Amino acid sequence: MLLEQLLETVDFAGAVDSLASDFREKHGLGRIDQLGLVVPSVEDAAARLETLGIGPFLISSGAPVRWEERGEPRRFKGKLGLARHNGVDLELLEPGEGSEFYRQYLDPGGGIVVQHLGFFIKQVDSRMQRMNDSGIPTLIRGRIKTGPLAFDFAYMDSVGNAGFVIELIEFSAFGMRFRPPGVLYHFLGRLEKMSGLRCIDVG
Repeated sequence: MLLEQLLETVDFAGAVDSLASDFREKHGLGRIDQLGLVVPSVEDAAARLETLGIGPFLISSGAPVRWEERGEPRRFKGKLGLARHNGVDLELLEPGEGSEFYRQYLDPGGGIVVQHLGFFIKQVDSRMQRMNDSGIPTLIRGRIKTGPLAFDFAYMDSVGNAGFVIELIEFSAFGMRFRPPGVLYHFLGRLEKMSGLRCIDVG
């Protein structure tokens, strides 16, 4: 599915809420917090969406401190962009280096592919284990850390069941769980654009 298809609907929030509804109910997942979007270029996709009044996007690049692909540690480096639209986080993701995980979802026509549905939860590992026990294996277990900010995530092998990869997400600052406000993405994205530095390298 392409993001463009969702944006063309009369009710974007309703269209998003209809995605993988049976799977979400079965596994106790609530509303969709994030759409993970695979694109050839984060900057180009962000610029395109910003012309539609979405964003501005906060764009950063770097390597997670943890990236385990089916239990095997790998060194991955990528780039992402974040904005919030109608209460849903839009996360733009480039293929990156060190893994084919995102690359395999690229649209040959350059569209913005909805690759995963993300959910902000408590205790990624315990929820991940519950899904493992129900027959949904883990594709990627990762962690991004910048100063006191940490972002734990797990991508689940759920395409056959849900139609999308499911991502379990937990943000924390100084060990306290929180959801970053959309206004923060947009404020920092605006500062990036004003400074002329369109992407922050976080390592």
